[in-house]
Amino acid sequence: MQFPSPLVEGRLVRRYKRFLADVALPDGTEITAHCANPGAMLGLNQPGARVLLSVSDNPARKLGHSWELVEADLPGGPQWVGINTARPNHLVAEAFRAGLLAPLAGYDGLRPEVRYGRASRVDFLATGPGLPPAHVEVKNCHLMRTPGLAEFPDCVAARSARHMRDLADVVAAGGRALVIVVVQMRAEAFDVARDLDPAFDRAFREARAMGVETHAYRCAVGPEGVRVAAPIPVVTPP
Repeated sequence: MQFPSPLVEGRLVRRYKRFLADVALPDGTEITAHCANPGAMLGLNQPGARVLLSVSDNPARKLGHSWELVEADLPGGPQWVGINTARPNHLVAEAFRAGLLAPLAGYDGLRPEVRYGRASRVDFLATGPGLPPAHVEVKNCHLMRTPGLAEFPDCVAARSARHMRDLADVVAAGGRALVIVVVQMRAEAFDVARDLDPAFDRAFREARAMGVETHAYRCAVGPEGVRVAAPIPVVTPP
């Protein structure tokens, strides 16, 4: 996923009301950007951090800028991190079209936003000749507290726990279900942040025990764009 136009650099003043961020531009102007991230953003919202914003050409938008990347001082060293939670679904779709998702090898269709379960919508339904439909749920990850270890979630994620239970029901009914964790930073492994949300941890592990497949992919992140780079192991214990 290449950004269609150069990103605008600034320094974070503050992130507030979950979806707003004030950013100081190099010329001293302060603007308010949309922050497409409902999480806690632990370690990513420090005032003064270098951030990059995309610019929208939609005149109907109230806020013309969106916060895309932050240069975060993470364990193991500083790096660019993608914070826009609207991006992972596009990244998965792009990687699918490029044949980069081994768990979906052989599938040739990827339909977004399909209703299923307890009033849920699965991010994608993958279909292919001679293959069972595969329910694919995508999770965005950008928390790192230990060098090389990506974690999800960064706060209580009741909706995500419900998704895990719904996917387990799909498998119990004879279907196939997958979770793909998109890690918008450099990481060597993925685990659940069980101390931050024990309920999600239980739902995640129970779903895996039921047969829900779990996969994590780290991304290459930089000012030019974000792309799925390589799979990393899921080290959550049974």
